[in-house]
Amino acid sequence: MQTDGSARLGPVASVAVRTFEARRAGTDNETRYANPMAQYEEELQDGQFYDPDAEYEPDPEYAATLAPDAARQRRERVGPTGRPLPYFPIPGPLTDHGPAKIIAMCNQKGGVGKTTSTINLGAALAEYGRRVLLVDFDPQGALSVGLGVNPMELDVTVYNLLMERGLSADEVLLKTAVPGMDLLPSNIDLSAAEVQLVSEVARESSLQRALKPLLPDYDYVIIDCQPSLGLLTVNALTAAHQVIVPLECEFFALRGVALLTETIEKVRERLNPELELDGILATMYDSRTVHSREVLARVVEAFDDHVFHTVIGRTVRFPETTVAGEPITTYASNSVGAAAYRQLAREVLARCHAE
Repeated sequence: MQTDGSARLGPVASVAVRTFEARRAGTDNETRYANPMAQYEEELQDGQFYDPDAEYEPDPEYAATLAPDAARQRRERVGPTGRPLPYFPIPGPLTDHGPAKIIAMCNQKGGVGKTTSTINLGAALAEYGRRVLLVDFDPQGALSVGLGVNPMELDVTVYNLLMERGLSADEVLLKTAVPGMDLLPSNIDLSAAEVQLVSEVARESSLQRALKPLLPDYDYVIIDCQPSLGLLTVNALTAAHQVIVPLECEFFALRGVALLTETIEKVRERLNPELELDGILATMYDSRTVHSREVLARVVEAFDDHVFHTVIGRTVRFPETTVAGEPITTYASNSVGAAAYRQLAREVLARCHAE
């Protein structure tokens, strides 16, 4: 019986990784993906067209988790947060790329949707023609696994990029199956960096120095942080321009937000004056429960415009995408979850453009 890493991960480790160039060239029957919207047009019936602003409700029971009265929400454009829902336009194509804006996906509580949001926000941005780099900065390597990479089989990771002088980022970079989206993978080796960086000069800026050569090639770099406020997370915040805080709509998750915002403020004052709180993203929301509605209302009351209008609901589709090793935007492209992350991508782009 096999006991290696690929056997344990099963179908996750066997997901094919193809380069963006191969897809553009049409190899391996991937020509249809030269137009990112072509895959959706194929799946719709004759006479229909793909509308990223449309609400997909294939499962009425799941749709109810986002709004008790979905008809009223559509009619009055009132979002799940209770505020008027702005229109987030479909972004136009870019004529050139870079330098990248760095976003840290951060929350010291685990299990709030950081990795899921990193993968799916990155895939949605890439779908809109942005070049995206995802950085797995968690020793658990969940981001890498969620994109079909077996962390146990990696020879070099972001840990080597941090600790080994002379190592090029191209030696660590992996192409994903999503056109325009690349990955800096991680595994358990990264846990040693927390100790080894203590004796380094300007240890809080190690990730910033490692990412600097890559910024001209991308539009967005999204860092998936570990669930703690240790040195690795401080490195991510020092490198970032913006922070997105995924927040599970649950009381214990709410308690930790004040500590996180305090840490962000300290990093801004002492290490990174450009750091800004981009927004708080409500995840795992279920409006059928009073508790979820109360937590979301309390977050909106406390943080107001810092709370994203987009809300991510609970669905079994997200765990399924981890097993499949791909984003929900390709695994279940017409699902409510995929539509939510496309809307989040448009909201993030709209906020960046407003700045």
